[in-house]
Parts: sequence; structure tokens; C-alpha cells
Amino acid sequence: MNTTTSAPSAEKRSWEKIVLRYAHPNLRKSIWQIADSVFPYILIWFLLYKSLSYSYLLTLLLALPASGFLIRIFIIFHDCGHGSFFRSAKVNKIIGMIMGIIAVTPFNSWHHQHRIHHITSANLDKRGIGDIWTMTVEEYLSSTRLNRFIYRAFRNPFIMFTIGPLFVIFIKNRFSRKTMAPKEKANIYFTNFFLLVIAGLISSLIGFKAFLLIEMPVLLISHSIGIWLFYIQHQFDDVAWQREDEWDYKTAALTGSSFLKLPKVFQWFTGNIGYHHVHHLSSRIPNYNLEICHNENEIFKAIPPIKLFSTFRALYLSLWDEAERRLTSFKNLRVASESA
Repeated sequence: MNTTTSAPSAEKRSWEKIVLRYAHPNLRKSIWQIADSVFPYILIWFLLYKSLSYSYLLTLLLALPASGFLIRIFIIFHDCGHGSFFRSAKVNKIIGMIMGIIAVTPFNSWHHQHRIHHITSANLDKRGIGDIWTMTVEEYLSSTRLNRFIYRAFRNPFIMFTIGPLFVIFIKNRFSRKTMAPKEKANIYFTNFFLLVIAGLISSLIGFKAFLLIEMPVLLISHSIGIWLFYIQHQFDDVAWQREDEWDYKTAALTGSSFLKLPKVFQWFTGNIGYHHVHHLSSRIPNYNLEICHNENEIFKAIPPIKLFSTFRALYLSLWDEAERRLTSFKNLRVASESA
């Protein structure tokens, strides 16, 4: 009897002890990551302005590395919200808010939803906050034609990566909602105010048209990549989701979050966030320790990596099939229906 009850506790202590070793920010690494992300971003932004005098094609090409650095800045913002980038909660909040302004993302409201996402990830009974809208096959089949149309449009990769970034930038991150706490609402207006001030100052120096020609492609590219990253972190072939009565934190982290194995340059720009299974096991591990934690511990050896090009197939996995316990596509649903 004692062995049965103590085994899960011992296992829990084991993985908690593992991640605790890596959940300590290094001040030098954190400061250096800010420096090697923000300063190059500012430099490329200046080069983007200069490129307008030559060719807008050159501007668009330069927007690619600029977007990479903006994603890296967003990862700092993300870590600060988890309290993992600095030891001081106050410093995390100040730096996080500054990085959020650069990434046009309000700190308090975004992280409130993101914290809910972490404690409900891979839980079928707690979908809807901080995640991507996902229906089960049964829910989809029992929906109205209008709801099916809206859902299919939402899950369409073209719409997700074109209209999706516009929605996030100009609506979701700019406006408060009734359900938000006063602090969240105030932070949205605080972020919007500084964005307007910065946009106004830069526009007064280079012109509003030039500002838009530079800022818009950088924002759209970076947010499109961000949506893709968030999608593939929890929507992939072998993902495992559970109902509340079967759900547990460790399993949800290791089988409900992906290990996205990216080429080193992409891994650097995305702040190791491809090691998302490690991040969900402990959000207090700073991004520069995620790969080390994965490589040094046997607990992660059985996690199969997802390669870059296999992510494109996952974009068409749109429904959770509870009978098969896996994600499936609209195409497979239609084939199954025709066979029946």
C-alpha cells in the first residue's frame, strides 16, 4: 500500500528536482541577450530606412532579419512574464513591459492569458483561453453550418497567417475587454500610448509613409512566424490531449507540447522556444537554459523531435478525434464520412 502511494510522489519529486537545477536566471546571459537582440534590431531598423532610397525589395529583404530579432525580443518579453529572466520580479516586469512595447504586445493582459494556457494546456475540458481554437470531431459535426464555416475559415492556413497577424496586432492587443482586470486594461492603454508616442516621434523624423513601409512588414512577418510557432507547439501529429479526469501536469507538458528541432540559426532567433516540452514542464527556466536541460536529462530522450518541413502537414490537422485520440484533418473527416 505504501509503495503504491509513494511512487507517484517520488516520480514527481524526481522531475521537479531536475528542472529546478535550470530554473535560475544568469544576469550576464540575460543582459547579453537583451543587448544582442535590441541593438541589432535598432541597427537593422535604421538600415531599413536607408534602403527605402534604393529599392523597396531590399527593404522587404531586410525585414526578414529584423523580424527575427523582433521574435527574439518577444521571447525576452515572454520570459519576463514567467519571472524567469531575472531574479527580481520588479526588474522582470519593467524589462518585460519595455520589450512588450517594442513587440507591440501589452504585458499584463497577454501574460494573464498565457498563465492560464500553461495550467490548462492539453486539457480538452479547459480549452479557450490563451490557445488556438480547436473543436473535437463531435463538436464540429453537431455545429451549425455557419459555425462550421467560421471554424474552417479560422483554421485555414492562409487566413491564419495573413488576417491572423493583423487581428492580433490591431485588435486583440489594442483593445480591452469587459472580463479583464483593471490592471490589464490600464496596461493595454499604457502600451498603446507609448506606441503612439514612438510612432509619432519616428514619423516626425522620417515621415509617416516611410514609418509604415518599414514597420508593417516587420510586424506582419514576425507575428506570422509567432502564430506558426505557437500553433506547432501544441498542434502536431503525436500530440496527446486528455479530459480533466485523466489530465496531469507532467504528461501534458511532455506529450502535449512539441519538441521542434530547428536549424541552429532559427533556434537562436526563436530563443530555444522549440524546446517547448521543457518550457511547459517548468516555465521558470530561462530560454537560454532550455536546450541544456533537454540534452542533459534522460527524461527528455524519448520525446520525438519535429523537423521543420513536417510542420506544414500539421497545419491541416484541425479537429481532435476523441475516438482515435489524435488530431485529424477536414479531408480525413470527409473521407470517413463518404466511406460510412
